[in-house]
Amino acid sequence: MGMPKSNDGQGRGTGRRLLLRGVLLTVIAIVVLGFVASGCSKVSTAPDEVRLHYAGGAFEAIKFEKCINPSSGATYLGPGDSSYSYPFGQRTFDFSGSDDAESGPISIVSKDNVQLKVAGSATFTLNTSCETLRRFHERIGLKYVAYFDGSESSSGWRRMLNFYFKQPLDRAMDAASQEFEWKKLFNDPNAKQQWEQRVGVLARQFIKETAGADYFCQPNYGGSGECGDVVLTIQKPEPPQSLIDALAAEQAAKQQNLAQAQINTKVKTELESIRDLVKVLGPQGAILWKAVQDGRIDVVPVPADGSVNITPRAR
Repeated sequence: MGMPKSNDGQGRGTGRRLLLRGVLLTVIAIVVLGFVASGCSKVSTAPDEVRLHYAGGAFEAIKFEKCINPSSGATYLGPGDSSYSYPFGQRTFDFSGSDDAESGPISIVSKDNVQLKVAGSATFTLNTSCETLRRFHERIGLKYVAYFDGSESSSGWRRMLNFYFKQPLDRAMDAASQEFEWKKLFNDPNAKQQWEQRVGVLARQFIKETAGADYFCQPNYGGSGECGDVVLTIQKPEPPQSLIDALAAEQAAKQQNLAQAQINTKVKTELESIRDLVKVLGPQGAILWKAVQDGRIDVVPVPADGSVNITPRAR
């Protein structure tokens, strides 16, 4: 009778296969975890936000992938990928000097070399048509770190606006102001209107020249068609307080002179009237006439018989 065959070899083979499977599953888990930990993520956009998606990372060249439009759901970014957020819709460069403004008022110099301050704002829409926004990001946004990091008060965005808006506005206002004296800019509505129109033309020209392309469009631009012009709102130029006070004093003096001139005219008229009376009535007659006119003498009619009763005026 033969001996039964041993199952030891078969058992050892099965154990090795199970061990290998376990090791393989562990390696796969480690790879998956490493993949997730290496930067795989997802992003979505708000209604007033657009994103640029760039693929690549430490081990491959970074290249533009696509634009992620406003109000888009979750978009998955691969390991090493990155995205950059920019505002979609109307934005403002505020140079009023208020606490939340991007800049203080802009200084200008008038034709007669008086320095004035101008506050206001420039309202615009960032051109978010995909290819244009990509060029803006690669030429300007990266340089100033102007993309948003979850905060509207991005310091890079503010620095970018100060360069591409404040400097052109400064140039435009100075150039236009050289055509007007400070009193006209401050006090003359017609001169101020002409100055504003001139500033508007020059500012839009200088903003485009500085940016190098139509990156900043009219406030309602929707991404297609003509970009349009930035809208400027400019307040009245303000001279130093000392000049305002001097101007007020000058106006007060003019009113006083006008009042004195009216008094002088009245006196002159009265003197001419007295001279005419003297010519007709003589000096004493003129004095008597004036006394009667002023009520200092009562005129008493004389009866036919010549009798007159005089009653002294009570004092």
